Amino acid sequence: MTRLKGTLQAITLGCSKNRVDTEHILAQAKKSYEILPEADSLANPDVLLLNTCGFIGDAKEESIAAIFDAVARKGRGEVGKIAVFGCLSERYSEEMPGLIPEVDAWFGARDSGPLLDWLGVGKANEAERLLTTPAHYAYLKISEGCDRRCSYCAIPHIRGRHRSVPIEALVEEAGFLAAKGVRELIVIAQDTTYYGLDLYRRRALAELLQRLSEVEGIEWIRIHYSYPADFPDDVLDQMADNPKVCRYMDIPLQHISDKVLANMHRNVDGAWTRALIRRMRERVPGVVLRTTMIVGHPGEGRKEFEELLGFVREAKFERLGAFKYSEEEGTYGAENFKDSVRPSTKQKRLDELMELQSGISADFNRSRIGSEVRVIVDSFTDGIFVCRSEFESPEVDGEILVACPDGIADPVSLVGKFMNVRITAADEYDLTAEIVSL
Repeated sequence: MTRLKGTLQAITLGCSKNRVDTEHILAQAKKSYEILPEADSLANPDVLLLNTCGFIGDAKEESIAAIFDAVARKGRGEVGKIAVFGCLSERYSEEMPGLIPEVDAWFGARDSGPLLDWLGVGKANEAERLLTTPAHYAYLKISEGCDRRCSYCAIPHIRGRHRSVPIEALVEEAGFLAAKGVRELIVIAQDTTYYGLDLYRRRALAELLQRLSEVEGIEWIRIHYSYPADFPDDVLDQMADNPKVCRYMDIPLQHISDKVLANMHRNVDGAWTRALIRRMRERVPGVVLRTTMIVGHPGEGRKEFEELLGFVREAKFERLGAFKYSEEEGTYGAENFKDSVRPSTKQKRLDELMELQSGISADFNRSRIGSEVRVIVDSFTDGIFVCRSEFESPEVDGEILVACPDGIADPVSLVGKFMNVRITAADEYDLTAEIVSL
């Protein structure tokens, strides 16, 4: 029996793409270390890994705070060694080691090999993952990097050029996950609709969705992070015709004003964007759309912001998030535009946009009262099943709460299973339902 090197804990900051990276590393590290849960705030690991985010100001601040907290814990003897990797350390690889010398090792975001070597473990099966999500769903990262050059975004500088994972490797990974009990795959990348152009000289997301749906055990496939320019319509065919592909699309649009979209280098204009949303709703009846908007980008005056508000009223996105423009060094925007919108104005616009969306989301949720939907059970707590339908993505959307009726002897055993429920009440975020059938 192999003697373990000690205990190891990993903390993941930022997006779900980072989470997948962590899970691949933990799958290799578990052969040599006892892995401690990320949620265990009282753990005293021999090795602490921090997977950082360096996308925008708030995310960088959160990552830096986590590093300083780890250093303080190390100073109190609660942590052994600290290793930092991911986007923040990739982006500031020259500055960070000198600024925080208490960290034992720094690694980037593009290759896990040096980190695994430092841990004393080697790469093995690339499909293997140690899930940090609930056992019944997992994120599937289908590509790395990005070839887009949005003026506000530092990801291409951090993660490099777009690199698709071959279909065969993704099908193998999906098979591994399904064998472990995963029933829902959430397909992610910096731009999922760009998938395949580098490997196959064509957009191959629809083909990938079909292949993934053929993996035994996979029941739902959900698409996140789709770029609107040159959107492949065969993906809509999959959503409309393939019962395993959720009628749910995460498509960050960022704005609607032609002026702002041009400054953002989004390669679309307002007319294209409106036509795409109409086409999605026509081709996939009942589709739920999640989008993201940026307020306060250079070029956005009150006129452009009012146009954005009008578009949101018109499009009635079921889900919408937003964030304030953050000037990021190294980007086209930072080098060529003046960040002229005052922080207070950005905050007011963000609040105004989200207040508008709050009413739209509440109206959508209330429109579902009385309908029957199929849900997956995410957890069971205090007599309540916490569930989601195909129209709710984990971690970012609301939940469907179902009271456990008398007669279910072991409700915990239903976690990760599907049931049919009837929506009985709704608010802006969550819905309440009753069981129709198991």
